[in-house]
Amino acid sequence: MNMTIVIISAVALFLIVLFLYFVPVFLWFSALVSGVKVSLLQLVLMRIRNVPPKTIVDCMITATKAGLVNISRDDLESLYMSGGHVSNVVRAMVSATKAKIPMTYEQAAAIDLAGRDVLDAVKTSVNPKVIDTPAVEAVAKDGIQVIVKARITVRSDINKLVGGAGEETVLARVGECIVTSIGSADTHEEVMENPDNISKLVMEKGLDSGTAYEILSVDIADVDLGKNVGAGLQIERANADRNIAQAKAEERRAMAIAEEQEMKANKIKAEAEVVLSEAKVPIALAKALESGNMGFLDYYRLKNLQADSAMREGMANDSGDNMVKPVLNVDNNSDKFFK
Repeated sequence: MNMTIVIISAVALFLIVLFLYFVPVFLWFSALVSGVKVSLLQLVLMRIRNVPPKTIVDCMITATKAGLVNISRDDLESLYMSGGHVSNVVRAMVSATKAKIPMTYEQAAAIDLAGRDVLDAVKTSVNPKVIDTPAVEAVAKDGIQVIVKARITVRSDINKLVGGAGEETVLARVGECIVTSIGSADTHEEVMENPDNISKLVMEKGLDSGTAYEILSVDIADVDLGKNVGAGLQIERANADRNIAQAKAEERRAMAIAEEQEMKANKIKAEAEVVLSEAKVPIALAKALESGNMGFLDYYRLKNLQADSAMREGMANDSGDNMVKPVLNVDNNSDKFFK
């Protein structure tokens, strides 16, 4: 008997919990006392559609208390099932209403579904946000590098949040404008003395066009000097010219060495031809003696003439190069020989 009572009690408790889960009576009562019209059947259908009733009812209560009567339950359910952030959208609508910013529920839902934080956008529209740029490096005309950091004050433009560019685009445009301003300066001192010229140029360009923000001001936070880029480029150019000149000199030197080696080879070849020709002289003399074109007396005169020439050359070498060589006396017989 006791076991039966326990089982019945457990089943009854389970059924009560299951009933309260699918039929959130307390949530319905909370909505009722808050002035939100929602039936128990609608709450049960939310459970069946995998929509959390508490989230929808809490958002409806918040909207009703803020006077947003144009937000219906179906709108919130549709936004939730589309992957939107229902709480953020309702809170953004409340903040926009209190700040008197014109924004409809359709706009807020579209901004949220586009992947942007609609609540943060409304807060930024009410309280402008400051974006710090990274260090922007540029070179003035005198070759000195200037490093600039800026602070951009922006305000969200509700009408451009869908389809408008984000912070990255604003930072890129401002950085490009800073580089242009520094690059157009004649000297780095001009940039250091008048950093407000950069701010004026940025504001005149209208860089917030097509973005989700309105640029309120651009303030230069820090200006530092970097490297002497111009001098470095000149040094690199001088080194390059020197390397080119050295390469050309090495080329000329190699050509001169090759030409010298070629001349030496030609000299050796000529000497070899002389030696070859001299080697043919004894053969020619022997043939002349055999054929009778030269007599033995002529041969001995030739030998004496060669010996006399060798003796004179030896005496000249012993006396020095500056010594005047004696003139050979050739007798009548030698004249006859050469004739």
